[in-house]
Amino acid sequence: MTTPSTNGRLGIVIATRDRADRLAVTLRHLRALPERPEILVVDNASTDDTRTMLARGFPEVRVLALPANHGALARNHGVRVLDTPYVAFSDDDSWWAPGSLARAVELFDAHPRLGLIAARTLVGPAADPDPLNDVLADSPLGPATDLPGTQVLGFLACGAVVRRHALLDAGGFHRLLFFGGEETLLAYDLAARGWGVTHCPEVVAHHHPAPVSRTGRPALQRRNELLTAWLRRPVPYALARTGALAAEARGDDHARSALRGALARLPAALRERRPLPPHVERAARILEGRSA
Repeated sequence: MTTPSTNGRLGIVIATRDRADRLAVTLRHLRALPERPEILVVDNASTDDTRTMLARGFPEVRVLALPANHGALARNHGVRVLDTPYVAFSDDDSWWAPGSLARAVELFDAHPRLGLIAARTLVGPAADPDPLNDVLADSPLGPATDLPGTQVLGFLACGAVVRRHALLDAGGFHRLLFFGGEETLLAYDLAARGWGVTHCPEVVAHHHPAPVSRTGRPALQRRNELLTAWLRRPVPYALARTGALAAEARGDDHARSALRGALARLPAALRERRPLPPHVERAARILEGRSA
């Protein structure tokens, strides 16, 4: 049986902060992959024993130690440091199925416009399909003749593989969002630059999230949904989303926190506003079930 290989053309970037135990589990899985990809851990200024654990238990793993928590932007830093043409993202609680990264390299090599692969994600010890899998597979954007899989405008960061040049061309994960639901904006920006974003279910990621979600995650995701609207979508759309969140905020703590956070960042979002090209805006509206 042939051992799959990436031939040194793909590396893995892991952004982490204060989760040394979970990171160690992830690294053991990644280190056992037959493809033997290069692994880079970008440490978001952890205050636990993450760096000591890495030095003692995984000396072969490269580490980029950031002086402050950069959130999702840590992935951008990692991509810039790696010189592999393709980069897979893992979180400190996710890893890749054997053979999947070799398959991703084949897909990128065969499709020069492909910028990002959204994998099929299996959750927990039972490997339950993530609900997002069906959403991606059933995308009404359908296939493209020069791309594999199904066109999408969303993905899970812990189940994504990117063409390094495409991510840097699109600007990477946006600094204003920091963390939480940051994937949609990157998908928009890749598509706006002409890169394909597709769901390829033969590429598989495993995600083992903690039983209890991180505090404040729902509010951050809703904040970033609104900021994404102001950064890229038409003004009437962004205004409608703002009004809807304001109405919810009257009786919902998460919505209230999200609205406060978005309004505090709104001046910066307006300065960095770059509306989507018409064809990408049409695709976004199709995905939302609205007429183009």
